[in-house]
Amino acid sequence: MSELRGVGIGLGVAQGPIVRMTEALPAPDETPSTVGVEAERTRVREAVATVARELTERGEAAGGSAQEVLEAQAMIAEDPTLQDEVDARIDDGATAEWAVHDAFAGFRATLEAVGGYLGERAADLDDIAQRVLARLRGVEAAGVPNPGHPFVLVARDLAPADTALLDLDQVLALITTDGGPTSHTAILAREKGIVAIVGASEATALTTGETVIVDAAAGVVTRDPSAEALARAEERAAARRTADDAPATPGALADGTPVALLANLGKPADAAEAVARGAEGVGLFRTEFLFLSASQAPTVAQQRESYRELLAAFPGKKVVVRMLDAGADKPLAFLNDAHEENPALGLRGLRALRASEDILREQLTALAEAATETTADLWVMAPMVATVEETVYFTGLAREYGLKTAGVMVEVPSSALLADRVLAHADFASIGTNDLTQYTMAADRLLGSVASFQDPWHPAVLRLVREVGAAGARLGKPVGICGEAAADPLLAVVLVGLGATSLSMAPSALADVRRALAARTASDAVRLAEAALSADDASSARTAVATLAAALPPHQKETTS
Repeated sequence: MSELRGVGIGLGVAQGPIVRMTEALPAPDETPSTVGVEAERTRVREAVATVARELTERGEAAGGSAQEVLEAQAMIAEDPTLQDEVDARIDDGATAEWAVHDAFAGFRATLEAVGGYLGERAADLDDIAQRVLARLRGVEAAGVPNPGHPFVLVARDLAPADTALLDLDQVLALITTDGGPTSHTAILAREKGIVAIVGASEATALTTGETVIVDAAAGVVTRDPSAEALARAEERAAARRTADDAPATPGALADGTPVALLANLGKPADAAEAVARGAEGVGLFRTEFLFLSASQAPTVAQQRESYRELLAAFPGKKVVVRMLDAGADKPLAFLNDAHEENPALGLRGLRALRASEDILREQLTALAEAATETTADLWVMAPMVATVEETVYFTGLAREYGLKTAGVMVEVPSSALLADRVLAHADFASIGTNDLTQYTMAADRLLGSVASFQDPWHPAVLRLVREVGAAGARLGKPVGICGEAAADPLLAVVLVGLGATSLSMAPSALADVRRALAARTASDAVRLAEAALSADDASSARTAVATLAAALPPHQKETTS
């Protein structure tokens, strides 16, 4: 047996034969058009429109984070600037195929040079271009293979459109050579409950047909496993299935310390799965689904109905709604579509909402009206808050509309470092670990070249989490985690040790996190957090905590009669 290592997503384990992702279509030849400019333009427009429609439909079918990602891809496909670049090449005599290939490649290079959130979208262009080229050629786009039997999929990375609709009866596990724990592939795999290991660079050596064990808990892929190893892996998988079928209980540590386990949701229709999996409420409801596919802001009435549907699914429970987080990779014509050199550091989140305050006020109006029609405990929060002044502005505005619980997202180091002053005005803080890691480590989210820096286990990030947790404890204010870090079972325990009072995640991650918390006391969580903080980097923090956790005696959660 031999092993390959990467970053595991969740605690699952699976085994099966390898099947590698199909190869991309070859680049077209640079030959002159034989059908004329107008015919080539028509071919491109029809192909792009079809691809955009398919991406949108896939997003609607997938829901959740996948829908946001795919709708953003559809917008990129129909970007007017990109279309102008394609037209310019056709005007010079190029075929539709060459014009698309060359224009998308040029646009990709431009986005990579800009960096930030637009830089993250550069890789999406490859997938979109492949889909348009396939449509022009009348062939199937490269994608997930269908060998006719269950398999372990190996790919450099997966396009969001492929990850969103993976057939979970066929794909036993997923291994990627690129990406990190907050890549689109990792986020969507976690949301769908797929056993996955990302960033396993040596997986290029895996060949179609060979059998492997994919152990996400250990971050290990075992090649040529023994019969004993295969049997142990199957026993673990069976035990997890049994545990997943057990009735869900409220989140708590072994000593009875409560830790609310909440769901991250992207639209009201996602609520049913969260309730079924035992979510105690909603820690992050993303309102972007109402705005991203619209040419103008939705009306108050349209918003109110969606919010009412969401709140009605959680009677008597906490539901935290994040105000529109647009800008950067989600530009909206009616909010902020101006070009920015570095949009990740530009007019996004609350900054964009303040620049178009009528949209913010309409959101608050719709939420306040929806809250009066249900019994849910509505909390609202502003995204990308960086200053105390912004905190005062938003909480004051929310209370003006009768919303009694108003808080902020802590995604910027400045708000973490001033957490005591921020929480003097806000009713709660919710830490978005994805962005907090990005801004702390100066490493674009999802950008493969700096993926090793984009890790929420880094002690620098955890110190900022501790600052917020300590401020919350001193002031008696709740501190939640709603980034991808909350779905990592071992890191979830560390976050509680740093002061988190609730954890919000994809519903599919709830069971693993619930079990991880139930095996540790509050003092265990603090000791594990201290071990992580004492490390020098993310890898050593993860290793130190795993080593200490293995040495600590397991506990059984206390019950009361």
